[in-house]
Parts: sequence; C-alpha cells; structure tokens
Amino acid sequence: MRGLNLCSILIGGAVLSCSPALDWREVRPEGAGARVLFPCKPRSQARIATIAASAVAMTMLACSAGGVTFALSHAELGDSTRATLALSELRLALAANLNASDVRTLAFGLPGMTPNPQAKQIWLSGRLPDGTLVQERAVLFVHGTHIYQTAMLGVQIDEATAETFFDSLRLTP
Repeated sequence: MRGLNLCSILIGGAVLSCSPALDWREVRPEGAGARVLFPCKPRSQARIATIAASAVAMTMLACSAGGVTFALSHAELGDSTRATLALSELRLALAANLNASDVRTLAFGLPGMTPNPQAKQIWLSGRLPDGTLVQERAVLFVHGTHIYQTAMLGVQIDEATAETFFDSLRLTP
C-alpha cells in the first residue's frame, strides 16, 4: 500500500508539471536581444527608471501562471562602464522590494553575455506589501550596454518550472 501511495504521488507530480496552466512559448522581445520560454502570454510595459544615476527606458514582459509571475526586464544603458553599478542596484532593489530575510547568490553565466562580477543568480524569501510570504528567483546579467533581469515570484517556486524558464534564456544576434 505504501508503494502505491508513493507511485500516486509521483504520477500526480508528473501530471501537475504538464499542467495546462503552463503553456510554454518562445518569446523574443523587440529590442531585447534575447529569447526565453514563458509559460503564458506575457504583456509588455515600459517605464523610465533611474539606474546607475541615469534615466533609462526599461521594458518588462510579464505574465502569471500557476500562481507564479514570470518576467524579463531589460534596458539599454548606453555606457558599459555603468553596468556593474546597474546590476548591483537591481540586486539590492529585488531584496528591498520583498524586505527579504533570506538572500542567496551565485555567479551567473550565459553564453555571449559580457562577463561582470555582478552577474548573479539570486534566491530570495520575503514578504509582499500585504504580508504574504513569497519566494523569488532571479538572474541578472549584461550584454554590452544592455542589462537584463529575469525573475519568477510566487508563494512557492517549483524547481522544474524554474529550470525550464531560466535554462531557456538565450542572447540573440
């Protein structure tokens, strides 16, 4: 009986990972120089943000599926000397936005990216403004004068889904 319960749990997990809530599609945002698989149809919005002491146009594509928000943000800095500061500011803002109590980082690498000591994989645990406990996983990197932030935010982040999302990230010519 115990083996049957374990088998049922494993089959249930496999069915959930193929859930129709996750309808993967490749997205190549105009002007981003990147592509990524989103599990839902993202909407685009742009705003002016102050990054590395300059106003830059930042574009974000985002959607929500399975209780998780998926996003790709990017901005053209116009000056590669500001990239390190920009990535550091983005990392600090991620933690501050969630009043994160647990932050882990690792170096991040992507074929074709510009090497930078602030290119990071980030795992955060914190709270939304309404007090909801959330997890966030993000990567920050630069290509030339273009900065990128790719993130997942939700009450719980499934590792298989995160792997599909982040592993699909590619720079394009």
